[in-house]
Formats: sequence, C-alpha cells, structure tokens
Amino acid sequence: MMIRIATTEDLTAMRDLMRRAIEELQRDFLSAAEVRASHAVMGLDTQLVADGTYFVATIDGVLAGCGGWSRRATLYGGDHSSDLREPRLLDPRTEAARVRAMYTDPAFTRRGVGRAILEASEAAARAAGFTAAELMATLAGEPLYRASGYVEIERTAAPVDGVDVPLIRMRKPLV
Repeated sequence: MMIRIATTEDLTAMRDLMRRAIEELQRDFLSAAEVRASHAVMGLDTQLVADGTYFVATIDGVLAGCGGWSRRATLYGGDHSSDLREPRLLDPRTEAARVRAMYTDPAFTRRGVGRAILEASEAAARAAGFTAAELMATLAGEPLYRASGYVEIERTAAPVDGVDVPLIRMRKPLV
C-alpha cells in the first residue's frame, strides 16, 4: 500500500470511489432512504486537496481509499454542502484538527486502508501543532474510529429532505 497527497488529477477517481463507498458500505448500517440522503452531506471537499491535507491510498497502483485532515473549522461535508462550510483556520493551541472525508473502496475493505489514511492524517495534524483531532463519523466508520482511540462526544443527525442521516461526533488526543 502506498499513501500520498491527493492531487487534482485524482478528483474524478475519488468522486467515483466515494459514491461507491457511500452506496455499498453504508447499506448494513442505514436504511435505503438514509443512504440516498447521505450523498447530500458526504463527499469530496476540494479545499482539502487544495490545502494539501488530503491523502490517497493505492494498492498495486489502484485507488483503494482516500481521506485526510484539515486545519479549517468545517467538520464534515463536501463541496456541494455549502451550508456546512466554515473555512476559518483553527488555532492548533486551542482547537482540534478535523479528520475529514474518509472513504475506502468497497473492493479494498478490511485491508488496513482506512487505518493507514487515518494514521497519516493524525501524524500530519500532530506535525502542524495540533494536540487533538475531531471528526464526524458515520455509523459504518464508527468501529474504526473507536478502535483507533476516538471517543464519542455526541450523537446527532444531518436532516436531508425529511430524512435524518445519523452521525457521531468523536474526538481523540494526538499527544
């Protein structure tokens, strides 16, 4: 497995991977309506790519996953969810970095892809001076984050056209 910083050349492949991951990996955790609604609150945030804080994982040259972290206040959401955007830069002395947009291709689950990207994200945030990380987990992602030391702050939901998409805000110290 190789982990590298994502580039604009990766955008199309990452969007396709994200669509498949939402459709297939959420199925065991959400109703069909919740999976459909998830597309409105999940997806690619190209600001992460522009900031150089987004990673891709490849296995044998094939895109297996993507994810990253941010020094910006936005906790979750893609380019299309402008109501969730908060581009303000975080203060690493007093605020937690954000782990963002973690996706594994359904063909590569259970191979350490998510954990490798998460570890790369945490290391980069730590190197930037952050002492904690926060994220908004899906129900499908919660087991990975718990196993990686994240603890639940609150359970919430993102309302989308009358459907509530369940989410869990989680936090982990990086020291």
